[in-house]
Amino acid sequence: MRLSKYSSTFSRIASSAGAVALLSLLSGCLIDFGGPQSTLDPAGPVARRQIALFYVTCWVCLFIFVVVGSVLAYAMFKFRAKDAADEKKIGPDHAHGNPMVEISLIAASVFALVIIAVPTLREIYYSFEVPLESKADSYEVTATGYQWWFKFDYPAETAQTLDPTGKTVNAAFSVANELVIPAGRPVHINLRTVDVIHSFWIPKLAGKVDMMPNRANHLWVEADKPGYFWGQCAEFCGESHAVMRFRVIALGPREFNDWVNSQMLPARKVAALADGAPAGAAHFADYRTFTRNEAGYTTKYDENPLDAWRAQQKAPASGEDPALIDKGRKLFASKTCSSCHTIRGEGYIGVVGPELTHVGSRSTIAAGLLENNRDELHRWIHAPNEVKPGNTMWMKGYVANEIKLTPEDEDALVNYLSSLK
Repeated sequence: MRLSKYSSTFSRIASSAGAVALLSLLSGCLIDFGGPQSTLDPAGPVARRQIALFYVTCWVCLFIFVVVGSVLAYAMFKFRAKDAADEKKIGPDHAHGNPMVEISLIAASVFALVIIAVPTLREIYYSFEVPLESKADSYEVTATGYQWWFKFDYPAETAQTLDPTGKTVNAAFSVANELVIPAGRPVHINLRTVDVIHSFWIPKLAGKVDMMPNRANHLWVEADKPGYFWGQCAEFCGESHAVMRFRVIALGPREFNDWVNSQMLPARKVAALADGAPAGAAHFADYRTFTRNEAGYTTKYDENPLDAWRAQQKAPASGEDPALIDKGRKLFASKTCSSCHTIRGEGYIGVVGPELTHVGSRSTIAAGLLENNRDELHRWIHAPNEVKPGNTMWMKGYVANEIKLTPEDEDALVNYLSSLK
């Protein structure tokens, strides 16, 4: 049947759609695809193979689009109504199509799917397990998802801590929200969750893999060189899913070993290190006031986040107030913070919240949401529910235990936690 007067409308729609697609393509050339969570800027072998697969899929889909679009445009032009009389004509009766054309189209469709399916299956298998030739050199970490933060355990390392009776015991240490890995070495990551389904995603290093309740899962990553990478939970998991973030820091072999050795030490004691320091020397009672949805980091982490992270590892040479820090240490216990958090060397063994033994050395807090400085730390302690609605610290800590903090209490806790390098 010949196309009716609506063919002109279809032509205009097709032309408009083509113009929009062309403009999108051209404007895409001006967009920076190198953002902190860009999958188009791979920094490891897994991510590179996945982006190559993405390009294969794009080229196949583009070919199909061009062929189908060209045939559609040809049919619309060839069989359009030439005049008013032509519009009234009724086309010939429908008949069975050309078998060769139909078989050819089916074969071409199957071939296109094979082109996509074969490398897809190959890359799924590749990204699931460390290649056999690299397995002996791989490093193992366990990532566990909570609402809404990530815990990273290092089963190969052993740290000293105190049990509830005060006895020194050895245990694998863990960190929260900042996964430090050796660069240039495959890292096998076991994926677990203690509550709902989460999805572990480091865009520049590997694709998304789900953390399933009661089901073991894993993936592997490798960073080409030292760097600082953004991670994200990619599966809706509750009220604050959008702010469930983490960081991955890749270090050279020597720097990574130094970091491991420092993490295995118990909590830093400022009073012993700052003997004779005058009380009140570093009392910062005035903190910034933040709006509810204000961004929690400065541009310095965009400029050179790895150097900023390295600077965060160093303890201040002077200016700390041992008396104020000791007050914060006592408040940490009396306000029941120690029932949820572990601080090795202090006898605090909590498993509900992140370990804080060396929290002062992390570049971010609140699951990668806030830069780790005094103002942001005070912001988190003062109103955690405004920063991350529905979080456990607020619901099961502040609300359930009716925790009330004065400005002086908050200042002491800020000083104590900042000292834990």
